[in-house]
Amino acid sequence: MLTNVTGLAVVALLIVNCGKGTSAYPTIGSIERLDPALDQLIPKGAKLEVLAEGFEWTEGPLWISQGAYLLFSDIPPNSIYKWKAGDGHSLYLKPSGYTGAQPRGGEPGANGLLLDAEGRLVMAQHGDRRMARMDAPLESPEPKFVTLADRYKGRRLHSPNDAVYKSNGD
Repeated sequence: MLTNVTGLAVVALLIVNCGKGTSAYPTIGSIERLDPALDQLIPKGAKLEVLAEGFEWTEGPLWISQGAYLLFSDIPPNSIYKWKAGDGHSLYLKPSGYTGAQPRGGEPGANGLLLDAEGRLVMAQHGDRRMARMDAPLESPEPKFVTLADRYKGRRLHSPNDAVYKSNGD
């Protein structure tokens, strides 16, 4: 079981090899099965594979089915990366969470990522303290954003982290 991997920054970049042959990626850890229902989601014998390394703090993995690629946030460098089989990883969007001109410490980048009902990228932006939508197509990302929410009951959000999109639009 993977626990306490601070500094390795690989947790969000692990996929499950479902026994479809050998893999070019190194494996790490093991899958601890506490409930037999997990077998319906992850086949027995599946391995955790490291897709990429060298990041500071990754979060917000989002699989883009139409393009068959993974987006994920690396929060301290204020970046979103893209990983695609055969291509590896590349910078997708920077800045991702803080768009101000003054240097900012702490947690500037985007965290949680999701797609809205129209397939547009929505992110929890730590640095700008808001939920925002990228105002550019997924295929040609640009750091242009539309604020969806930055206040609750009149008070600024502190540091939006994760998000879900409910099928009814909430």
